[in-house]
Amino acid sequence: MPSVSSFSRASLLFVATLALTGCSQESSADAGTSVDAGTSLDAGTSVDAGMAVDAGTSDAGDGGGDAGTGDAGPVDAGDPDVEDAGSGSSDAGPDVEPWDGGAATLPERTDAKVPAPYSDCTFTLATNASVADCNDLSLFDRASCPADAFNTLESVGHYRMLTQSPSGFILAGYGVSLPFDGSAGTMLGWPLTRQQVGAGAFFVSSTFGAVPPALPAREFIFVGCTRTEPRRVNGCFVQCSDGKVRSKGTFTALRHSWGRGESESSGGLFLRSETRVPLGLPVEVAVAKDHAYVVAAGDRSQPGGLAVFDVTTRTSPVLVQRIPVPADTALNSVWAEGDALYIASRSGVLIYDISSPADPRYVRAVPDEPLNVHTVHVQGDRLYAMSPSPTGQTLLFDASSPFSPVLLNRATASGDLGGPHDAFAYQDRLYVSSTSSGYVVFDVADPTHVQELGAYRYNGQDAHTSAVGTFAGRTLAFEASEGPGTHLRVLDVTDPANMRLIGEYALRPEYSIHHLILRGTKLYITHYQEGVRVLDVSVPPKPREVAYFNTFLETQPGRGSSLYEGAIGIRVPGDGYVYVVDSSRGLLILREP
Repeated sequence: MPSVSSFSRASLLFVATLALTGCSQESSADAGTSVDAGTSLDAGTSVDAGMAVDAGTSDAGDGGGDAGTGDAGPVDAGDPDVEDAGSGSSDAGPDVEPWDGGAATLPERTDAKVPAPYSDCTFTLATNASVADCNDLSLFDRASCPADAFNTLESVGHYRMLTQSPSGFILAGYGVSLPFDGSAGTMLGWPLTRQQVGAGAFFVSSTFGAVPPALPAREFIFVGCTRTEPRRVNGCFVQCSDGKVRSKGTFTALRHSWGRGESESSGGLFLRSETRVPLGLPVEVAVAKDHAYVVAAGDRSQPGGLAVFDVTTRTSPVLVQRIPVPADTALNSVWAEGDALYIASRSGVLIYDISSPADPRYVRAVPDEPLNVHTVHVQGDRLYAMSPSPTGQTLLFDASSPFSPVLLNRATASGDLGGPHDAFAYQDRLYVSSTSSGYVVFDVADPTHVQELGAYRYNGQDAHTSAVGTFAGRTLAFEASEGPGTHLRVLDVTDPANMRLIGEYALRPEYSIHHLILRGTKLYITHYQEGVRVLDVSVPPKPREVAYFNTFLETQPGRGSSLYEGAIGIRVPGDGYVYVVDSSRGLLILREP
């Protein structure tokens, strides 16, 4: 799910407006933006450029990272030189020597790689030209398109789409859902106005409603040309508004399936139980005292709230408490610490007493002011609350009295435009994923005198989540953004003023990482449609996938085409199990590999 502040949403909306309305396409491309085009704005559910704004569907819980750390030891790290070592390989490979801390600095390639054009198909009118009907197929030059490309194409399925400008930069991500019951399809929640898929054609269009005062109504038309693989369609697109061509280019559309011919799971990561969460859209989980606390954002049918499960028997969780909240409260992440449960919400940090774990009792909210808190993180007696709006700041609390935290300070990143999304505290430093302002490190040893030590930044960044630990005497951060083309970065942050990229891990660019948990030399990732991924990071420059569990099937009830579908929240509390929140399936408990 999207995960930025209101101010950041407005900023990225401006970028997306440039990219999608034809106003200075090159300036948008030069920025290296790679944003999701969003979900429908009908009934207040989202924004162009991938920022859902409905109180029930936005900002799917990111949790702040209940991630442990550990020194890397001599473990079976596989062969760091095999081709797939950084791209999802699960091949164990031969034993290697423990990592000695040395690594080359890699060039930053950003999240918007520049592939070759997806198709030779093109919309013949120029950008800003007047057009009577963007849906006129005669305006698309498809001379190079094979006549039989779509003869065997099914007329159903969920597609993730990336668009590319004529200059080659990735502009945005979209989604098209073609229901399996044969009913009318949608594009990011908006009804399709034209739907010709299967029986020799791929042609879809939709009109997105106006968003006053920034955006007029916009038409989006996608025309298929080739199929480079059975579940992928490439072609050309155009976006029109107010009778003019605003943007055009090529696209690739991938119908979701498990990657690389995978099975449901590997590496011993087996499903032990699956339990529906009866409160809107589940987004994050905390685990304590043989209970799982799942927070859910509201959706169009339910208000959201806190669901409490007794997980004493991991194979048979029992729902013991359901606490709805008002729609404007919008719970997003949760952290259990001792007898206290801290929940990030649009009404601040909500504090519950869980001394009776099956019966949480509301205590209070902090701070004593209207504040949108997106995530929470606890280290020792320190509570951190990341607030993207209204001003974009990280709040530091003394939580030595867990039910009465005392506000110590507020930290703001230099040049902050988007506000903090998440943070990770480690050895007197706070590592803040500050969306468009980058990955920022603060010295918080003295909470009354917080100092910014450095930042890792690149064009089009949406710093989202991280986990930090010590390996071979080096302090390393595993960091990820959110959105199309985003991937895992391994950063040497020993010197925050000179952070270095030393490793990467990437799966399909249509899908995004959401959350990270570091346990010793294993990194657990919720990767939306790519499910749960477990990496051996004992040789940090060469992360190696050792286990996975695919949570996503397009035929499951409630599935759609949004980028923010699938595995979202995760906790690995050290009890032998992995607790995962899936946007449709609810609480999944997996056996830890």
